[in-house]
Amino acid sequence: MEHTVILSKLEQEYLLGAIEASLSVRELRSYFLWTQGQLQALLPHRVMVCMQFGPAGGAHGGLLRTECLHGTVLDQAVLAQLCDPAQGLAPRLARHAGARADGQAAPALPAAVAAGAAGVAGAGPWAAFGPDLLRLGLDNVLLHGSGELPGGGTCFALFGMPQRPGPRQAYFLELLLPHLHFALLRLDAAPAAALPERPVSRREMEILHWVREGKSNTEVGQILGISGLTVKNHLQRIYKTLGVSNRTQAVARGIALRLLDGGAVRA
Repeated sequence: MEHTVILSKLEQEYLLGAIEASLSVRELRSYFLWTQGQLQALLPHRVMVCMQFGPAGGAHGGLLRTECLHGTVLDQAVLAQLCDPAQGLAPRLARHAGARADGQAAPALPAAVAAGAAGVAGAGPWAAFGPDLLRLGLDNVLLHGSGELPGGGTCFALFGMPQRPGPRQAYFLELLLPHLHFALLRLDAAPAAALPERPVSRREMEILHWVREGKSNTEVGQILGISGLTVKNHLQRIYKTLGVSNRTQAVARGIALRLLDGGAVRA
């Protein structure tokens, strides 16, 4: 059944702001900041997995690119279970949305998948994903994709939404899909992030790790056994090294340089 969605004035402002902000996205760190800002206002979520597939039939083609965007640190094992090209939950959801392995019609998109104690709410074509969703603790998922396009398709999965997505959230994602799609494709043409002038030390990466988790200088100091002032001094050096001016930019820059995903530049 079709649902009519009427946007409030505030939702209209958020939507226009998100669309306008997407036009300036040219690199991964700006993509991250966009998804953690304007997009979160409309579609709050813990993790978004962005996937680009080859031109051989959208989600049927090979997975060319995966970007996992999240505002807090995720365990490497969780990242692998979400994003592994062959067995990761997000690529499997995307491929399932493209075509059913049993030959039946593909489920309609956008799709809301919610796992509960008894499995996936609503069962149907998504029932098989219930155990994985429950194990990862990212129960509510909203999924949408471009479908088959001549240059390849994209698919976006928003995990860990605070409530089960409904028609309103699905409508927001449908309106934003073209902007998510083209912004992701533009990242390929963007120049790679330049490495910092000096290696980032292990201590600095530890601090950046905890900053990404939202810890204050005092909290980071308590975790690492140093003073909050020492943390502040380390942050100032991190800002200078990465060419940024605040904590949010430092985290975004660290993501662009893969400093927080196991590919760190070490001293």
